[in-house]
Amino acid sequence: MKLSEIKKHLSTAETVNFELQNGALVPEHFHVTEVGVVTKHFIDCGGTVRNEKVANFQLWDASDFEHRLKPKKLLNIIGLSENILGMEDLEIEVEYQAETIGKYDLEFNGKNFVLISTQTNCLAKDKCGIPQEKPKLNLAETASTCAPGSGCC
Repeated sequence: MKLSEIKKHLSTAETVNFELQNGALVPEHFHVTEVGVVTKHFIDCGGTVRNEKVANFQLWDASDFEHRLKPKKLLNIIGLSENILGMEDLEIEVEYQAETIGKYDLEFNGKNFVLISTQTNCLAKDKCGIPQEKPKLNLAETASTCAPGSGCC
């Protein structure tokens, strides 16, 4: 989700709720402790220099049970970040504490903002010798449509 999208959703929302992929809600008394720009300048395992930039939101489950972040307040924090940091319309990465700090992509399901688990990946598979994943075939289906001698097997 891009920054412009979260702003659009927040402009009509009555509450700000974050949900994990398993359906568990981030406690409603969470704080957004940071909104910023994270720039990553690196070389992948294939030797390609890369630059990535994301808008970063950090959620913190505080012991302040009286706190409840309102959509307008989060919009104000985002606006301040855009003005002071020169934040562009970037993809959003959310940091949230589980066993350790997790990084999540963000989606909206019509009611809640959903934290989508991210995975590591090799960006240079063609240079690393990682074989391209072969499509998996259902042999039962293939056998019924593939006649001996037809060249399809």
